Amino acid sequence: MKKTLILLLAALCLVASADSAQDKYIRKYADIAVAEMQRTGVPASITLAQGLIESGAGLSTLATKGNNHFGIKCHNDWTGARMYHDDDRKGECFRVYKTAEESFRDHSDFLRYYDRYKGLFDLAPDDYRGWAKGLKKAGYATDPSYASKLIKVIEDYELYKYDSGVVISELPEAPLKVERVEQVKKISAREKYSFSTERLVYEKNKVQFVYSEEGETYASIAAAYHLFLKEILSFNDLKEEAPLEPGTMVYIRPKKKYAAKGLEKFIVGEPVTLRDICQRFAVKMSSIVKLNGLAADYVPAEGDTILLRKPKKVK
Repeated sequence: MKKTLILLLAALCLVASADSAQDKYIRKYADIAVAEMQRTGVPASITLAQGLIESGAGLSTLATKGNNHFGIKCHNDWTGARMYHDDDRKGECFRVYKTAEESFRDHSDFLRYYDRYKGLFDLAPDDYRGWAKGLKKAGYATDPSYASKLIKVIEDYELYKYDSGVVISELPEAPLKVERVEQVKKISAREKYSFSTERLVYEKNKVQFVYSEEGETYASIAAAYHLFLKEILSFNDLKEEAPLEPGTMVYIRPKKKYAAKGLEKFIVGEPVTLRDICQRFAVKMSSIVKLNGLAADYVPAEGDTILLRKPKKVK
């Protein structure tokens, strides 16, 4: 009996030692990470690995006092509570959240909407190695070995298993390259309209558009779709005809006042004009100017947040 008791105690000690802070963190937040993957397409393995590293498995000062699990700094668009902590520089500003779940959600949105991370969403959701390298390349962290650390944590704790079998809902679009066709509905011009062309018509935000071809102008496209030149220029937020490069999106119907549901905002990364943003999301520039209270000569700067829909009212 005594020998059996000793063996039992030894086994319990082994279980206790295996139940590390990292294991507890994974058990506590795995469901949230999976839910965020379903909502935004950010791999759960990446979310958990970043949380483990950035928050020290939930034990860092930022995590315990500010519920900030991902080391996200204030940036220009943050209007919530904040705390100051030494990082790359002394006394840097970090976001403070009411709950850890709020931090996880903001992390997903940060990656989804910040322009510099848009290339990550071209990767498969289970390509954790590609995501890890992409995060480092995009400048998420200054640590030169950040990608390899993420990959090691994912593989050591088998976090990749949380990426499999997750059904990702219809995602809000990440900031897109203008020439890229994604999450737009292809429709045949012949099926839906009595246009005199056999070309494909695409749809974004329920607004029809075509891609210009070599030698076309706004005037020639307007004529093909029985529109006045003034109309097609208005649809594309232009006051006068401009040179038209092949592969340019040209709207042949009026754009919407606001972006599609789920596309609340756009965070500026690489140099871009306000018109470029409005073309990407099929929204009228006049509506976006009014919604954001922008000046007539406004030029987007890196880190600026552009609202694409009215903020939801907090009950």
